[in-house]
Amino acid sequence: MSWTDERVELLKKLWAEGLSASQVASELGGVTRNAVIGKVHRLGLSGRAKTTTTAPRPRRPRNQQTSRPARTSSSSTAAPSVGATALKVESQPQSAPQPKAVKNPQADPVVVPISKRASILTLTETTCKWPIGDPGDTDFHFCGHKSESGSPYCKYHSEIAYNTGADRRRSKKAS
Repeated sequence: MSWTDERVELLKKLWAEGLSASQVASELGGVTRNAVIGKVHRLGLSGRAKTTTTAPRPRRPRNQQTSRPARTSSSSTAAPSVGATALKVESQPQSAPQPKAVKNPQADPVVVPISKRASILTLTETTCKWPIGDPGDTDFHFCGHKSESGSPYCKYHSEIAYNTGADRRRSKKAS
């Protein structure tokens, strides 16, 4: 297939009308969508009429939070269907920022003495590999306490890392 003057003029007309590259390709016949896109770019026709009739949605500032409706059934563990979660953001009142989830109160925080701190070179299979600090800082280290069998972390860090679904639901209800 070659681009004749008539086909190029038809391409320009259809593109200006707002047809998609696939629609233009099917109107022209014997040409692919990608060929239409390539020809449009070579001709410099990227600016064209918009085909959308809906008004653009107003943008929300990044720090503004939207409130979400509370789930009424706590026994359901399955994710709700897409239609069930649809809500109008405009009609929902803004709520105060929610506090962050509280760590498991049964786990005592681990204090890592300087002698226990492990570097990447001193980690073994039995040491906790929980990273502490920023890897770019000079005081970055790993926990270094004795890890639980079958886990790369000590008891405290395992409870943080392996938070079960029940724990997440419980912490959502508390906040």
